[in-house]
Amino acid sequence: QVQLVESGGKLVRAGASLRLSCTASGRTLHGYSMGWFRQAPGKEREFVAAITWSSRSTIYSDSVKGRFIISRDNTNDTVFLQADSLKPEDTAVYYCAARQSYTNSRLESVYNYWGQGTQVTVSS
Repeated sequence: QVQLVESGGKLVRAGASLRLSCTASGRTLHGYSMGWFRQAPGKEREFVAAITWSSRSTIYSDSVKGRFIISRDNTNDTVFLQADSLKPEDTAVYYCAARQSYTNSRLESVYNYWGQGTQVTVSS
């Protein structure tokens, strides 16, 4: 079993930056690709970004491309989401997820483990 814990979410103003972290415990993330998803109030959860085990491949949703960067530190089993130029529409609970695969995916259903989420609120 993999336990994932997100941190770093808070209330910020539009244009600010945040760095979200997701730390795994229970077992190493070796061989796992990682994803970030988010769920805004009244909306379905949506894909944000994903990164392969090797970090050679990353993918992003169109809504965050160019503003967010996903990265990982395999030594410490931690994944990051650097979110810059934040907008009010980025307000959501952000979740990290782990998938036992060497490839990326935008699909929620293929991820095996999920964290509890961290709240990001962007005021205008």
